[in-house]
Amino acid sequence: MQNKTIVIADDENTLRNNLAEVLKEEGFRIIACADGSEALKAIKQNAVDALITDLRMPGVCGMDLIGHCTTLAPEASIIVITAFGEVETAVNAMKMGARDYLCKPIIFDELIFKLKRLLLHESLAKENKLLKAQIQKSHSDHGIVGTSRAITGIKETIDRISHTQSNVLICGESGTGKEVLAWAIHQNGVTRDRPFIPVNCGGLTETLIESELFGYRKGAFTGADADRTGYFEAADTGTLFLDEIGNLPLQSQSVLLRAIESRAVVRVGDNRARPVSIRIIAATNRDLESAIRNGQFREDLYYRLNVIRLVVPPLRERREDIPELVEHFVDKYNAELKCRCTGFDDEALAMMRNYGWRGNVRELENVVERAMIFSEGRKVRLQDLCIAGETRFNETAYPQDLRTATRAFERQHIEMMLAKCDHNKAATADALGIGLSSLYRKIEELGVGKMAAQTT
Repeated sequence: MQNKTIVIADDENTLRNNLAEVLKEEGFRIIACADGSEALKAIKQNAVDALITDLRMPGVCGMDLIGHCTTLAPEASIIVITAFGEVETAVNAMKMGARDYLCKPIIFDELIFKLKRLLLHESLAKENKLLKAQIQKSHSDHGIVGTSRAITGIKETIDRISHTQSNVLICGESGTGKEVLAWAIHQNGVTRDRPFIPVNCGGLTETLIESELFGYRKGAFTGADADRTGYFEAADTGTLFLDEIGNLPLQSQSVLLRAIESRAVVRVGDNRARPVSIRIIAATNRDLESAIRNGQFREDLYYRLNVIRLVVPPLRERREDIPELVEHFVDKYNAELKCRCTGFDDEALAMMRNYGWRGNVRELENVVERAMIFSEGRKVRLQDLCIAGETRFNETAYPQDLRTATRAFERQHIEMMLAKCDHNKAATADALGIGLSSLYRKIEELGVGKMAAQTT
């Protein structure tokens, strides 16, 4: 219940001050008001979770205040205070929107119990409403955010291939949400109740690719202490998602092609072929046609993967989707971070629409998350944004906790360097002065490379 904002409206000084003191000790943020007019002003200027109001006050009376509160803060819980013998008046107040009432003299334990019960009920109702909305949107849009022509076309294609298990190749810049599309294809099709196994081909070392993809037998090499199932067998009857497929070395491409064509794998150190039935979805940010011409990618493997092709445009080419993406990520991080951000103001949203977004949706998500942390429960403003080349800090909102501030800066700096190096991780690691494995670990720890819950 910490950080919940409670407005107390009562013209009786002693009762008002005592209520404020007791509720502050319970961890609530209290705005104590001496009359209804002052309380109405507080409700207009703050995100209010509950109102505790007397019914008889000068100026704006309790009944009128309840009416204003239900309009300005419809989710706020309202408790009315009434004199003994005026229960009928309290009942009328509840008909207007109050949730409960207390008769004078106030028993503080009773007030605390009722207030916490109402706030808990309201919190659960919000979470349930959000969950239902997310489920409904996920089913209708496959979890893909955007209404631009390109995104609408992608959604239509996903619908058309829902009954097949044909291989799919997804092409697009880093950060455009290719894994989200892969997940949507899997969930919308005949494989929805089967395994979905994502593999980052760029993170596989050349010497271990075969053992990772196909598994190995005990004793096949030093350290192979037990049999191990590879990614292909783990995805059997489901979907194997091969991200950054363009980074596979040629020798590994040959082995992969053989497994796809034979629909079987042979574990390292074994001679028995194990049949697998999987759909392969591959993704790349490289121009594979150019790679084929340069002898860096096998043409026969390309045709095996490119049965159905989806091209995801960069965010700068579909700016009309940015407001919807921002709204989606605000909802997401309000739930994850327990924030109460009410969105982006017009200036901040204009900046988001006009920015170049070299890191695409992944970069946008990171900017939204950071801005929400520093916005302190209000609308995100222009000075809350911290975008590469357009950095604005609200210094008073910067976190005092050193660990949080350090992680925020480290995450933003890595994202900026990735964008500067065209998302070439090896080049980024060199620029940062760290090893490639250390960069992958940082990306995982800080969530730099995590899948957006929705896509471009």
